[in-house]
Amino acid sequence: MLGLTACSGGGEDKAAAPAEQAAAPATAPVEAPAPAPATTPAAATAPAAAPGATLQFASFTGDAAAGQRTFAQCRTCHAIEAGVNRVGPSLHGVVGRHSGSIEGYNYSVANKNSGKVWDEQTLFEYLENPRAYIPGTKMSFVGLKNPQDRANVIAYLKTQA
Repeated sequence: MLGLTACSGGGEDKAAAPAEQAAAPATAPVEAPAPAPATTPAAATAPAAAPGATLQFASFTGDAAAGQRTFAQCRTCHAIEAGVNRVGPSLHGVVGRHSGSIEGYNYSVANKNSGKVWDEQTLFEYLENPRAYIPGTKMSFVGLKNPQDRANVIAYLKTQA
């Protein structure tokens, strides 16, 4: 729909007689404002970030119930129960935990040595694209592109401590 936005101006009649052009007002024509782009419900809830800027977790209000539903994708590899590791480590108490710190779980070298603390902002950035955030991680999940989904999952994880 963004491609349908028309540019205004430039539509003068080049064949107009010189007398008609001289009689035209000296001020530039007022252009109508461009129509606002259509938004989807998800886009309407997410604050816009400047190009190249990092969205901040604090810009969102997470919904733990919605996060629990989104977390269903994560259950394939992660449990939220303490001491239950699957393909991925248990996420019980993950908010505030140091990366690579669950005893008995075989972390990738990249994750174990990342020095990350899984606070809200770190999780928010990581969950967008785990492989880009920690190159060499063995987490194969492509990420949660919608920032509101990430905020919701983090709100849910905070309830699991």
